[in-house]
Amino acid sequence: MKPEAVLDLFRKSGALLDGHFRLSSGLHSDRYLQSALVLQYPEFADALGRALAERTRHLQPTVVLSPALGGIIIGQEVGRALGVRAIFAERQDGAMTLRRGFALASSDRVLVVEDVLTTGGSTRETAAVAEAIGSHVIGAATIIDRGADSAKLGLPLQALVRLEVPAYPPESCPLCAKGEAIVKPGSRA
Repeated sequence: MKPEAVLDLFRKSGALLDGHFRLSSGLHSDRYLQSALVLQYPEFADALGRALAERTRHLQPTVVLSPALGGIIIGQEVGRALGVRAIFAERQDGAMTLRRGFALASSDRVLVVEDVLTTGGSTRETAAVAEAIGSHVIGAATIIDRGADSAKLGLPLQALVRLEVPAYPPESCPLCAKGEAIVKPGSRA
């Protein structure tokens, strides 16, 4: 799937937003990708999941692990397309952890799947959950890479779209300087 086709799905579903947004990373931006809006359509979720599966099949994952909440749907779709189970980590007392009876083994080859990466923080935290158990984290995949630093991520990264969207620390945000109201549309308040 070509990047423009992916962005067309985001546009068709109203998932590419303009305004003043506080991202999960704490950074501010004038564009937001609300992946839940595109993933609500089964045909779009299926197409994006199959596209990410094709880009990561060579890694031979045995399980897909996603951070809750944003990565759950796309993680499930990638797992389905790869024919492997899909589980998620979620925050408990401020730290990512496996709950709900999910488990990993040291023999698992874990692919971390996320919807949108900005700094890669959630992806690194999710990978750390698998690594702490002794599983082998083989890579990461995302629908949209907003500029995550692959070196800081520490994992091979596959993205359907690499999109350069400015993100600013709150103290140097030009939108804040203009007094524009900020919105937090994501899953983490």
